[in-house]
Amino acid sequence: MRIAQVAPLYESVPPRHYGGTERVVSYLTDALVDLGHDVTLFASGDSVTRARLEAVVPQRLWGSAECVDTMAHHVLLLERVMAAAWRFDVIHFHIDYLHFPLSRGMRLPHVTTLHGRLDLPDLVPLFREFADMPVVSISDAQRRPLPWVNWVGTVHHGLPPDLYTRSAGLGDYLAFVGRISPEKRADRAIAIARRAGVPLKIAAKIDPVDRGYFEREIQPLLNGPLVEYLGELDDHGKQQLLCGARALLFPIDWPEPFGLVIIEALASGTPVVAWPCGSVPELVDDGVTGYIVDDVEDAARAVDAARRLSRWRCRHVFESRFTAARMAHDYVRIYERAIRREAGHFADTDQGQVITPPESRAS
Repeated sequence: MRIAQVAPLYESVPPRHYGGTERVVSYLTDALVDLGHDVTLFASGDSVTRARLEAVVPQRLWGSAECVDTMAHHVLLLERVMAAAWRFDVIHFHIDYLHFPLSRGMRLPHVTTLHGRLDLPDLVPLFREFADMPVVSISDAQRRPLPWVNWVGTVHHGLPPDLYTRSAGLGDYLAFVGRISPEKRADRAIAIARRAGVPLKIAAKIDPVDRGYFEREIQPLLNGPLVEYLGELDDHGKQQLLCGARALLFPIDWPEPFGLVIIEALASGTPVVAWPCGSVPELVDDGVTGYIVDDVEDAARAVDAARRLSRWRCRHVFESRFTAARMAHDYVRIYERAIRREAGHFADTDQGQVITPPESRAS
């Protein structure tokens, strides 16, 4: 199958540090190549992939001193994809809804994975207008605000099995990994660690928009005992942190669409203590791979109980449910349905713009 993967240009694929969407696109793209498919990745030029790379910009847009208007580059991305569309059997978009007006009018099999939160009022009129667009959710929970759109599947994220290795140790500290932002609740993680009397290591990125929140709400909490702020870690550092932790704390306060760090922890054999928000009940087996809790007191008790959970079992659940190969197989089935669906449309109607190779247009 000839497959195009269309990634955002903000980060490289995979990202250097934090970046969930680009990381998942990287794992999926390489897993599809491993399955024998002919894959082209539209991304920034500093991306690293086993697929064919179509570089739309020389390097990621975030952090580039030369980039002022990121949208201009994404419009160019859409033009490059649409000009090459005839080369592919299916196009997989990971750029939210930017392409909807173009892909609606063209007869090409395509799907869009929605990676972000969907509980925003601004999205309702947009998705009502484009309710025909075939979209994929990354958890069933993500669908709840917009149950009436054209969902064609739910595909949980997956990781390469050799990316993380299981630790045999029980861990003498807790880990918090992600972003410092109000919805991620690093303050809750600190409260849990102090209530449980267990050291906490925080590996987190601070976006410019959250710098004020960090300085007001989180930085003062770092001066006390038991808490160590590590900053943002690369993959190797994150793997070491998770492998050595007694548990990952995931005390979120928002409808998390997925939560990639949860399956990174499971791949490391590390249990997860999490609030029951968004996708969490789909990913964490309560009492098996972690605990789902409702308050700081419950979480502190869960931290103690996590010592008795099987780290082997956590890794086994990862291998059976959350590998990149499983993710790729799930998407291939969705691609095949998209191709059959579009073939049926061709048989039923001659409306819409048909994508043809440039040489055919010239004749």
